[in-house]
Parts: sequence; structure tokens; C-alpha cells
Amino acid sequence: MALSGHPPLTLWRLTDGKPGHEKQSLGLARALTRLTGASRHDIAVRGGTPLGAVAASLHWLLGRFPAGAGLPAPDLILAAGHATHVPALAARRARGGRIVVLMRPSLPLALFDLCLIPSHDRPAARPNVIPTRGVLNAVESVGVHDRVQGLILIGGPSRHYRWDDAAIVAQVREIVAAHPDVGWTLTTSRRTPEEFIPALGSPRGLDIRPHTQTPAGWLEEALARSAQVWVSPDSGSMVYEALTAGCRVGLLELAPLAGSRMARDIAGLAEDGMVTPLARWRRDRALALATNGFNEAERCARLILERWYA
Repeated sequence: MALSGHPPLTLWRLTDGKPGHEKQSLGLARALTRLTGASRHDIAVRGGTPLGAVAASLHWLLGRFPAGAGLPAPDLILAAGHATHVPALAARRARGGRIVVLMRPSLPLALFDLCLIPSHDRPAARPNVIPTRGVLNAVESVGVHDRVQGLILIGGPSRHYRWDDAAIVAQVREIVAAHPDVGWTLTTSRRTPEEFIPALGSPRGLDIRPHTQTPAGWLEEALARSAQVWVSPDSGSMVYEALTAGCRVGLLELAPLAGSRMARDIAGLAEDGMVTPLARWRRDRALALATNGFNEAERCARLILERWYA
């Protein structure tokens, strides 16, 4: 239900076809829609290709944005991903509105009305910057989870942790064996090595769903069902999705690579008691209580409304 006192907004959500980027902007768009009854228009852009980048730059210089022809003028233009930045500037020059970019933009911050940048990227303290805890997502908490349902989310090699198939396999087997009363489901990601599932085998009580066999929306539904979720720490976005869903979250153990800001960010969640590292679970045999009300998309949406529409 829309909040009283806030006008319905017209949102232009620029999309680059990358699922991670689209989840972020979708989460913010949905939050703004819940709060104001906004109308949303998704516009695919091609700024990520050489020809697309040239066309977007020309449109910006000429004050044109053909992709928005026939649509109502935007109040907010939401952009996530480098390929959306120049098209967003072209859209604003052609039709007005304010640009909200998610993640650190590839162009100077001053070009955009508002930048929502993960705090682990150490954004500059500027009037048009809001630091976020992790990246935004489109998950919503349903408030009730099945205590006998568990979910295990596996990533893969990354710039942030030293991946170790054998170690993760052993940890998954240990967790599943320790909770025979829980129905466990494990899914992988595009980064998961092909050798991982064969190495894991078929532990009793574990349903394995490779990411290639999970349709759109599957993860959100699985998070809504599961009271506890274990995530490999390289999958920062999935850690934050599990927290947003209101699950108890455990971290599988991998060695962080030196200098990784994301690894420091994930370690900060553990220090704050929001997630439970494997070593702590081994000692206590319990995951920390779910974090109530953690929803960065909604927090940012409220800050946007306070800034421009109060």
C-alpha cells in the first residue's frame, strides 16, 4: 500500500540484460512502487556494445532518447551497470527527471543526481552519495519460515576468496549430517566449478538443484521457505538476499584474498552478529537470529522520498 502524502511516481528503469544489475534496480523500483504506487517502465539499453555506446553518447549530446518515445516523462531514472549510465544521461536531458545509479558509476559522480554505492567500495562523502550495506536486491521478507527447511547456496572462484572445492564439499556434508531433521536444498551458481557436484555426491537429506535447473524466481521462493541458509562467502549478493529474506544465515569457510573489500564487508557482518561463521556454528551449533527489517532497497527508497518528495 502506498504511503499517504507521497505522490505516485513515474519510474524509468534502464536495463542492460545482466541479471545481477537487474535485480538491484528491480528491488529499488519495487520498493518505490510499494511506497508511492509508482508506475514503472522498463527500458532495455545497448550502451554496453561499442555501437550502442556511440549511439548513446550521440543521443546525450543531441538531447534525444528514442527508447523512451511514447512513455510518460520520468520522475526517476534508475540505472544499474556501466552500460546504463550514458543512456540515463541521455534520457534525463531529453525528458527530465532525476537519475539514481546503483553501484559506483563509471563516470564522475557529479553527473548523477544520486548514487547508491556499497560501503565496501568506500564511496566519497558527497551530498549525492548514499552508502549501502551490500548491493540492493529484489527479495522481500515474508516473515514466516519453515524451521525444518534449509538452503545451501554455492558460488565459486572469485577475486575475493581462494576457492577450495574439497573444503566446501566437506563443510556441506558436515552441516547436512549435523541436522538430519532438516530438509536441505543446495543450488549452485554460474561460477561453480563443474567438478563440484560430482565431488559432493548424494548426501542423505540433500536435494541438489544446479542453477541450470532453477527457473526465474526459484531462489526467492526457496529463501521464503527456508529458516536457515548457508552461503559460500564469495557470493556476497546471496548473503544479502538471505538477510533481506529474514533467514538465519551461516557462512561457509574460505580463505579471503588479501585486499578484498568485499571479504572485509562479509567479515563485518559476522562481527556485527548478522551472520554466523562456520567456526562459531561448530562451537554453538546454532545460527544467529535472523536480522529483523534488513531491507536496503526499502531504506534507500524512503531516503529518496525524504530527499525529493517530502
